[in-house]
Amino acid sequence: MRLSRRSKVDPFIVMDVMQAAARAEAEGRHIIHMEVGQPGTAAPRGARRALAKAMEAGSLGYTVALGMPELRQRIALWYAERHGIDIPIERIIVTSGSSAGFLLAFTALFDAGDRVALGAPGYPSYRQILTALSLTPVDIETSAEDRFQPAPHALPDGIQGLIVASPANPSGTMLNRPALGALIEAASSRGAAFVSDEIYHGLEYDRPAVSALEITDEVYVINSFSKYHSMTGWRVGWMVVPQSHARTIERLAQNMFICAPHASQIAALAAMDCTEELEANVEVYRRNRTLMLNGLAEAGFRKIAPPDGAFYIYADVSEFTDDSGAFAAKLLDKAGVAVTPGLDFDKARGMRTLRFSYARATADIEEGLARLKEFMRSNEGV
Repeated sequence: MRLSRRSKVDPFIVMDVMQAAARAEAEGRHIIHMEVGQPGTAAPRGARRALAKAMEAGSLGYTVALGMPELRQRIALWYAERHGIDIPIERIIVTSGSSAGFLLAFTALFDAGDRVALGAPGYPSYRQILTALSLTPVDIETSAEDRFQPAPHALPDGIQGLIVASPANPSGTMLNRPALGALIEAASSRGAAFVSDEIYHGLEYDRPAVSALEITDEVYVINSFSKYHSMTGWRVGWMVVPQSHARTIERLAQNMFICAPHASQIAALAAMDCTEELEANVEVYRRNRTLMLNGLAEAGFRKIAPPDGAFYIYADVSEFTDDSGAFAAKLLDKAGVAVTPGLDFDKARGMRTLRFSYARATADIEEGLARLKEFMRSNEGV
């Protein structure tokens, strides 16, 4: 039986690193996880209690495709509270994680063969989802000087879409309001749809993240409960679309997903009111960020653009290796630290970069940095 050409997507390398780390742990080794963008904290206590109560009360079936109305209303309140903007709930769609949001967005906005631009380095699954939908990803090479964010003048002609993330994965850098507005205008002038990945909103350290919705309604915004709300495995997120697109997304969601998991929606609704616990998590990441910036520099990893948000640091390791995959494998084998090579964040330059995640407990970060320093001092990484 033949496979389609569009099914030939690359693996998600961070998942391969996780699997290698799991094998090492199964052999009895203690591995420090700096590879995966997953909070070390559980879903908020209030979310877990709300779900337990709902499960005792009765069965959980389908919700409407757009999501529970009360959850959509609470998401609208999130935008009023955090961004000072009024978003009608008719524009809000609850999704099965942000991945479902990207599938819905790309299917609604683009036809087979369309060219969609994205910054490099960038989240690898953008490229693979686009490819699986018979779309053409177009990388925009970014630089540390631009803090690994696309510059308006660098947008190519002949594109039908642009994806921008702020805070970004793998760099953690953010766009301020003028920079985000300039990119939205540059995309609009080319007739390109603008998709704003805002799944790390809430994880900011020196200044609040700006939502594209503060600038215009003519954008697609994708968000998730995975990061700030510590609900990765629950697979629930949301998207905000122009009013005129809502019915199109609803039809696609009905057929592609039916609805996001009812149980996860109940937990997500409660999680949005667990602010004290969630902000305490952010303070942990803030401390970890400081530890990482100092500790990585002490270990010799100094070529980075300091992150504004999320929980990643993206490092240029070209002075140590031109094979980041082999270098990461050696760190796992010799130091017991799992990190992600830049290979699928940036196809052209990723062999010379690593991504470090500081999403885990502070004690793990401290131990991981100690191991990295010892490894580098031994000259095995040079």
